[in-house]
Formats: sequence, C-alpha cells, structure tokens
Amino acid sequence: MPRSLFTGASGMAAQQTNVDVISNNIANVSTVGFKKQRADFQDLFYEILQAPGVKAGNAGRNPAGIQIGHGVRVSATPRIFTVGTIEQTGVETDMAIEGDGFFRVSLQDGTEAYTRAGDFRIDADGSLVSPDGYYLEPRVTIPDGAQQISVGTDGEVIVLVDGSQQTVGQVLISTFRNPTGLVGIGRNLFLETEASGSAEEGTPGTTGFGLIRSSALEKSNVDVVVELVNLILAQRAYELNSRTISTSDEMLRAAAEIGA
Repeated sequence: MPRSLFTGASGMAAQQTNVDVISNNIANVSTVGFKKQRADFQDLFYEILQAPGVKAGNAGRNPAGIQIGHGVRVSATPRIFTVGTIEQTGVETDMAIEGDGFFRVSLQDGTEAYTRAGDFRIDADGSLVSPDGYYLEPRVTIPDGAQQISVGTDGEVIVLVDGSQQTVGQVLISTFRNPTGLVGIGRNLFLETEASGSAEEGTPGTTGFGLIRSSALEKSNVDVVVELVNLILAQRAYELNSRTISTSDEMLRAAAEIGA
C-alpha cells in the first residue's frame, strides 16, 4: 500500500485542526481580552531504507541515504499573549492591563481563575464582579452613594463619596513564568497548570507587572487579515494533501489494471 495514502491523510487531518484553530480566532475577534492561538506541526517518523554513511561496496559512503517520512501531526496549539488594542469605554469599572499579567477571580467553587478581560461590574452587594458574577480578587467593594469611581495605574481604587475621596481597594495583577501553559476553560478564563507554574501576584506598574488603564478594555489581539490569509493557506494545503491521495489511488488503479 503506498505510503502517500496515509501521509496525505495525516496532512488533511492536521490542516483540519489548523482550520479549527483559525476559525476560533476569527469567531472571537470581538471578544474582550481574547488571545489568539496558532497550530504548530511536527513531521512524523521516518522509514530509513538506507542509512546515511553506509559504505557502497568498494566505493565511498552514501552521503545522504534514503529516508521517507510518514506525514505530519499537530504538536501544540499555543496561545499568543501579545497585548491587544486598548480602547476607552467611559465605563468607570472597566479596566485593561497594559503589559503582562492577569486579573484574578474566584469561581463559585472557590477555584482561582485568571483573565485578561476587565469588563467588571458592581453587584447588589457593591462588589466588583465579572459578567458571570465571579468576584475580582482581592475583593473590592464600592460603598453606597459613590458618585465617581477611578482606578489608578497602580491599581488603587478611589471613589468620591459626599465630596471626599476614599480608597476602597487595591487591584493586583498575577503573572506566570509560562502563560502559554495556562488552560482555557471558556468565559475568558484560564486555570494554572504545572506547565504554567504558580501565579505571582504584585502591584500594577512594578517590575514584571503591567499597568492598569481605567475606563478602558483590551480588545482581542486577532488580526483578521492575517487569519484570512492563514485560512487560505490551510485550505490550499488541505486540497494538495487530498490530491496526493487521489494520485496514489490512480496509481494503484493503474497497477491493478496491468494484472487484469
């Protein structure tokens, strides 16, 4: 059976995964704080019909040998944590991180999750929460009667109550040694893993931690033009891999007809 049948099939499967990743990037082009992914590939094992360096009779050694590959596979789909465009919204509780880091929130079961999306709101108790109701940690509570809310670049939350300013909380930022090791669970949230390492928390603006931009949101870092070009390349690669399968099938048919 020609190797090219299985090699072409592996290429089609890999490009299908590539299209899946690209389509998810495009689908989230307007998602706050979304970080795009890419598909990385590795070639599969090689069948060595003749090893390099084998002595060819009384002549010299074969300089290259004969090695035939068996296709490709997806090795990883790393997330790209470049900063997206920061856009002013005018909403006092919106925050964007300019630089490295994540906001920390607590899920309903107490698990800590991390997000780049700073579209926080005030709940009935005055706490800052995510759109799904997860508390921003450390907890920040806005008092009744607050007329103005502002967050400094250092994360200090200041409100205006009865004409006087009050500091009511401090927003901290969490960073990871390997953020690509975080696992996405949807809803703009990530969980730490052994690959990401443990979170290190610090004050915005200090070494290694980004700044807070108040009344602003970080947009997706997806470049639609680039994604569309990648989509075209993936489609053409898929078609070429299917063509190798068709060609191999025609060759098998020709061989079968010779013996008929």
